[in-house]
Amino acid sequence: MDNRLEIITRNTEEVVTEEELLGLLNTKNEPVCYCGYETSGDVHLGHLVTMSKLKDMEKAGFKVKVLFADWHTWLNRKGDWRWIHEQTSIWEETFKSFGLRFTEYVLGSSFERSLEYIDDVFNLSLDTTINRALRSMQVIARDIEHARVSQVLYPFLQIADIKYLGVDVAIGGIEQRKIHMLGRELSPKIDYKPFVCLHTPLISSLTGPGDKMSSSKPESMISVRDEEQAIKEKINKAYCPMGVKEENPLLQIARLILFPKITGAFEIKRSERYGGNVEFDSYDSLERAYLSKEVHPMDLKKSVIDYLVEIISEIRSI
Repeated sequence: MDNRLEIITRNTEEVVTEEELLGLLNTKNEPVCYCGYETSGDVHLGHLVTMSKLKDMEKAGFKVKVLFADWHTWLNRKGDWRWIHEQTSIWEETFKSFGLRFTEYVLGSSFERSLEYIDDVFNLSLDTTINRALRSMQVIARDIEHARVSQVLYPFLQIADIKYLGVDVAIGGIEQRKIHMLGRELSPKIDYKPFVCLHTPLISSLTGPGDKMSSSKPESMISVRDEEQAIKEKINKAYCPMGVKEENPLLQIARLILFPKITGAFEIKRSERYGGNVEFDSYDSLERAYLSKEVHPMDLKKSVIDYLVEIISEIRSI
């Protein structure tokens, strides 16, 4: 039990609530977890954080479901139907290449057109003010200052999805928190239990503090479609101040993507003039060395480039 809990909760921002999670693990042999994705733009390193967590959930004995939220993508004004469905096929292959081969992949429109589902969406909307619905969308909506009615409906679809997928644990980046909290409050109104929430950290923009990686800002992120040269150029330009942890995307990439993925120690290669090669068995040991300025930003960047190129090449090769 302790090992399962450690696997589930590592590299998370919060669990709502850990007591409920423990109760679930004690009473259900194969709980169901899910994460939903708008299939807009390229899969990038920010997505790999939740994808890594889904792999953890598989290891911990969960049934993993991935929702490719085509209706949500459309309602959030991210593209037309043809483009969205082309993207969905690419995303599924990418997820499988990353190692999520035993996952159940579900297309939102495959069940979201049913009358029962629509009734639940309407029932959820009866008990929520427009302001509350918009607040829950602030971080994830496009152009929230000029929100469309479709974007007000978005949270209710997400809550109803959780019921129709039979979810015990909802996984998402911390930007999903407001929608998940609204869902925990409202789910009994559609005859569903409050669900456990597992929130992962966000990776900061490569360009500097104050923003996160985003598909709509290519300079802020690394895509799984990026070639080796593009990865090198972006990482070498990335914000990574000496001895600073806060909003440092290089340390975040190492913690949330590289350490969960690689086998063996994390190696930083450098000349004998600068101390020679050094290995780290854990992220914490790397972080301590970086904060004490034993590791230079350029040395960290070189190692991150090497590991990322290898991981992304594996994804692209399948």
